[in-house]
Amino acid sequence: MNSPILPVPEAYVSRFESLAYGLFVHWGLYSQIGKGEWYKKWHGVPMDEYRKLTETFTAEDFDAREHARFARRCGMRYITLTTRHHDGFSLYDTRGLNTYDAPHSAAGRDLIAEFVQACRAEDIVPFFYHTTLDWSLDTETCDEKAFAAYLDYLNDSVEILCTQYGKIGGLWFDGNWSRRDADWQEDRLYGMIRSHQPEAIIVNNSSINALGAKGHPQLDVVTYEQGRPEPLNRTGMEKYVAVEMCQTMNLHWGIGKHDFMYKSPAEVITDLASCRRVGANYLLNIGPTAGGAVPAYEKACLERVGEWVAVQAPAIYNARPTACVCEGRDFVLRDPDTRKAWYFAHNLPIHDNDHKTREAGATEGMRKIEGLDFVPARAKWLDTEESLSLENESGHLKLNCTGYPYGSNLVVRVAELT
Repeated sequence: MNSPILPVPEAYVSRFESLAYGLFVHWGLYSQIGKGEWYKKWHGVPMDEYRKLTETFTAEDFDAREHARFARRCGMRYITLTTRHHDGFSLYDTRGLNTYDAPHSAAGRDLIAEFVQACRAEDIVPFFYHTTLDWSLDTETCDEKAFAAYLDYLNDSVEILCTQYGKIGGLWFDGNWSRRDADWQEDRLYGMIRSHQPEAIIVNNSSINALGAKGHPQLDVVTYEQGRPEPLNRTGMEKYVAVEMCQTMNLHWGIGKHDFMYKSPAEVITDLASCRRVGANYLLNIGPTAGGAVPAYEKACLERVGEWVAVQAPAIYNARPTACVCEGRDFVLRDPDTRKAWYFAHNLPIHDNDHKTREAGATEGMRKIEGLDFVPARAKWLDTEESLSLENESGHLKLNCTGYPYGSNLVVRVAELT
């Protein structure tokens, strides 16, 4: 009987998976209002009135270099920025396609050029989000002739991004779901991208209602918008595709001044670990202020998570999923090139005398690991380098997971197995 065929990832796709953790940035004209990125749509603002926001879009607080430094401090290795969102306004120079862009706004400059330069200076990989629907051109309901003309405009717009800013990490499209039965001419669009950027990751968001849905054969990633990814069965696939979960810090992508439903550092750490468990990248969004600055809460929260990432770094970026079976939510990642693995432990207690700081269900002691393809000789916590005992009886491996020293709690604690 023939073995099931498993596709092998292209080198550029493997590099994308090793980026692991990225920053999504939704910023545009809508940021001045502070009612989310769909402000125009949900508040019924006429296009003529909405376009007046270009007159006050100064980008006075947009420091692209600081955004890149911020991402690096957070442990993120790539940034995906909204070059054009559904309102049709472009942060880049559209070079004569129209005047509805940042150089013709109060900002008076090409903000994507600044972004790309800053990313390269800070060793961050730049990705471009680009809408495929456009409210300014009524692409959801226009007739077929107008839609065909729009696709020419869309193709020309993306070609600018592919030719004027050097090598990029990839393009992240969003909006085909707005006209599901239409011919979006994806062969043409993706073929043009490959001709200019052969190693660019191509993503087209399947939307929150189609998590993990596979699309066009040229796509490199399946998306999970606001939904935790599951292990992807690639058996029989003609092409290896990566997985990425994108999430908001609150309930909006663009800044929502009255949205207080924020994630905590502990939630972000848990979500990042859950993504890496199944080999998925985690793309976490912020909505900058009207002027383009990182809001204070997101800055504090994500830099705090960055301290956790710095401790666990060996287990975050290049590690890959395993078929190991562990207890509870625990799991094991494996270095594909060496005999090294990492055990991610949840629900550990803090050592104190009267148990006042212990969470419900937190336990320490021996935890079983089944299915690891080598027998480790040593184990240690990455945060303290405390050595941990191992037992191996008749092929049944157990790791002694000790609790946190008083004064610490990493939410998810990682042990290195060698």
